[in-house]
Amino acid sequence: MSEQNPTASTPANGTDYRATLNLPDTPFPMRGDLPKREPGWVKEWDEKGIYKRLRDARRGAPKFILHDGPPYANGQIHIGHAVNKILKDMITKARQLEGFDALYAPGWDCHGLPIENAIEKLHGRNLPRDEMQAKGRAFATEQIAQQLVDFQRLGVLGEWDHPYKTMNFASEAGELRALKKVMERGFVYRGLKPVYWCFDCGSSLAEFEIEYQDKKSTTLDVAFKAHDNAKLAAAFGLPALEKDAFVVIWTTTAWTIPANQALNLNPEISYALVDTGERILLVAEPLVAACLERYGLAGSVIATAPGKQLAGMEFEHPLYDVASDDGSYGYRRLSPVYLADYATADDGTGIVHSSPAYGLDDFNSCVAHGMALDEILNPVQGNGTYAADFPLLGGLHIWKAVPVVIEALKNAGRLMATKDITHSYPHCWRHKTPVIYRAAAQWFIRMDEGEGVFTDPAQKPAQTLRQIALAAIEETKFYPENGKSRLRDMIAGRPDWCISRQRSWGVPIPFFLHKDSGELHPRTMEIMDQAAAIVEAGGIEAWSRVTAEEILGAEDAAHYTKSTDILEVWFDSGSTFWHVLRGTHAGMHHDSGPEADLYLEGHDQHRGWFHSSLLLASAIFGRAPYRGLLTHGFTVDGQGKKMSKSLGNTVSPQQVSGKLGAEIIRLWVASTDYSGDLGIDDKILARVVDAYRRIRNTLRFLLANVSDFDPAQDAVPFDQMLEIDRYALTRAAEFQADLLAHYQVYEFHPVVAKLQLYCSEDLGGFYLDVLKDRLYTTAPKSLARRSAQTALHQITHAMLRWMAPFLSFTAEEAWKTFGSSESIFLETYRPIAGADEGLAAKWTRIRAIRDVVNKEIEALRATGQVGSSLQTNLTLTAAPEDHALLASLGDDLKFVFITSAIELVAGDALSIGVKASSDAKCERCWHYRADVGQDPAHPTICGRCVSNLYGSGEHREHA
Repeated sequence: MSEQNPTASTPANGTDYRATLNLPDTPFPMRGDLPKREPGWVKEWDEKGIYKRLRDARRGAPKFILHDGPPYANGQIHIGHAVNKILKDMITKARQLEGFDALYAPGWDCHGLPIENAIEKLHGRNLPRDEMQAKGRAFATEQIAQQLVDFQRLGVLGEWDHPYKTMNFASEAGELRALKKVMERGFVYRGLKPVYWCFDCGSSLAEFEIEYQDKKSTTLDVAFKAHDNAKLAAAFGLPALEKDAFVVIWTTTAWTIPANQALNLNPEISYALVDTGERILLVAEPLVAACLERYGLAGSVIATAPGKQLAGMEFEHPLYDVASDDGSYGYRRLSPVYLADYATADDGTGIVHSSPAYGLDDFNSCVAHGMALDEILNPVQGNGTYAADFPLLGGLHIWKAVPVVIEALKNAGRLMATKDITHSYPHCWRHKTPVIYRAAAQWFIRMDEGEGVFTDPAQKPAQTLRQIALAAIEETKFYPENGKSRLRDMIAGRPDWCISRQRSWGVPIPFFLHKDSGELHPRTMEIMDQAAAIVEAGGIEAWSRVTAEEILGAEDAAHYTKSTDILEVWFDSGSTFWHVLRGTHAGMHHDSGPEADLYLEGHDQHRGWFHSSLLLASAIFGRAPYRGLLTHGFTVDGQGKKMSKSLGNTVSPQQVSGKLGAEIIRLWVASTDYSGDLGIDDKILARVVDAYRRIRNTLRFLLANVSDFDPAQDAVPFDQMLEIDRYALTRAAEFQADLLAHYQVYEFHPVVAKLQLYCSEDLGGFYLDVLKDRLYTTAPKSLARRSAQTALHQITHAMLRWMAPFLSFTAEEAWKTFGSSESIFLETYRPIAGADEGLAAKWTRIRAIRDVVNKEIEALRATGQVGSSLQTNLTLTAAPEDHALLASLGDDLKFVFITSAIELVAGDALSIGVKASSDAKCERCWHYRADVGQDPAHPTICGRCVSNLYGSGEHREHA
């Protein structure tokens, strides 16, 4: 803004002209002092129950429901948590201001392995199940209390006195009822199937709990001797084979070789018999050259045949002739050839060895070819060791067994080649340790065709769960849009969902299994209702204490075993829409359609909470539980590096709040494009602080200049306002429409960028700059001043609402000095009164001319010829159209350009003449005018100041 803040000294006549100015005044301080003031606002919001008052204020209004993806109840919140919660808060506040009943109940994910591990470290691993669960509940309660304070400190409004927790008794019971519903719809079954298994967890893992990291492995090419050379020769159309023949496989999992039970060949690939001198090798024909090079051998192809001709061929286990210490031959078994499309000639040998307990494709192939489940070898125990009685390797951990297996194969003459490689491998996302596929009897939710347990024919859907979920994705809005294809691809390719875990701290699967047949008790569905009632009354601990006799009676109990499996934690959080939004927080439920308008989490939740919630809602209702999905990126440092304590580049929200204020974190979140990663460091935060100061200073100017304005008494009707004020409101109305359109689609960084630009250019760089003279120098109650204040009052109302979703503390602080209601968040967006579309084009051109003029004045200032724009006189030559625009402002034109005098000349093009005024400077308004001192009673001020103070006042019509 130009310098227009007169502070005249007292002249000889004794009048203090400074005291005659309408200088701005407001209790709203220039310094935010955020770290000190913010905790007071948090306390006030809590003590006054502002969130409940917001609900009361919107009772009966259309609902907007953002369902909180529950953070895990363990450890202090980090900057990523802050991003997530602030985004949710901004959205609900924006919807509240829009007039919706914008409900938000924060939640916590409470069960699961990290807490169970913490309890085991503190109290040992041998606690009774119910006692461990009780301690887990107490531990989670402590963690939640700590996190809750930190979330509130960020200025997040929500139902903090009644959050949802997956460990609440009602939630635990609701989860059991959700499981029953999924079973009634026919999606649950029990099966032996390879699932991801973590030795550190001691349990199966879901797809969502897997991450890929590099792992060093040893590759092996292993030879399996043909059991019947004559049959193999016939398959290749040869009369005989005069040498031993071996099929060769390639694998990266040496530990699976001992459990081999089959070999898989592709029916359409051509396979070759290769004579290498000492022996004949069988590999895929396209890979012959690569294999011979790898083995350091020379050879020639003697026959070829498609894979389909080799079906049923039998080969001896590579350790077939290896004896254990007791003299027994534990590997005297044959591996038949099965045909499978997943065997390819892309790499390796084109032949896949099959250990069905340790690979999903292997398992499916073996079962499809008639292998019974009880025939599948599964020697690897839950802790990663081979069973004690397993030949050669009993008691060894599989990772330590790899060199033992390699040595045994080498001694048996079956190791063709070996090499160390580094490759991408699945790891447990909790322990960061490698996982394996391991066959285990588990409970699954079926994605495709098949029968489930306790299906209710009346409720069984016509489509598969995969089909239902994919159709639901098409009905969901995604922010950003690319999230749609990501989730769709994951659903399209995912296997059945293993929902059982072999742990304690979680919701039980309340099943009783027959000791001989393994079948569920025929009263299972009734028992599930009974279990839900027990858990609702006393938590999962109460179910742990229940005996089979109490549920089944003594006679049945003798034949049944009570399951100790629990539901995996993604079932916990994924089912919350069912029992939280309809039960414990039933007000957060639309009468029709999905329970929530929006789910909002990091983009990793396409494979996590978004995913599990979609599957369960599709299984229960046949649709998604949400109308929209919003994803945000991860937090990184200023160079884009992932944050880690070892790098020392982490940013603590607690420290930033204590040093700069939570408002700065909120503004950083709002001003960053969350669709990608969000960079943060001290330099970035310093820029955010600067942006905050600019916005706060603009707001303070607005508040200070309407402090004596009572809209009920002083407001000027739109058609009586000065033209520039009408333009300012027209521009503000356009700007508001633009900002609210961004809010509609959850775009915040354009809101912040445009608000900063509006403050610096529309307001500070133009309108407020022009307005100062009129605000300060005209009579306090004059039309000229009240017109300006009418515009400023409306702009202030609008600006506080625009910024409230992200600058919540500042907006509330300002509202206390400006507003009439108890909180800015009780308000709604207001239409800005009046609009004159014709003025927009006119003043856009005037501003453009003004920018050119300002450059000329700045050039003169740079030479020292003038001190301010008011010291200049302009000669402005303009083409006819521009001349008409400028001439329409009459004598007010000089106020727009903030000069003391303007001579407007008609011409062919725009040209500007600037010179220093030779007139005296008015001590009151700082204008240079020829009439300064013409009134002997006021020798140091100009005629218009005399008129404004003692006469009828100057006439202002346009500016």
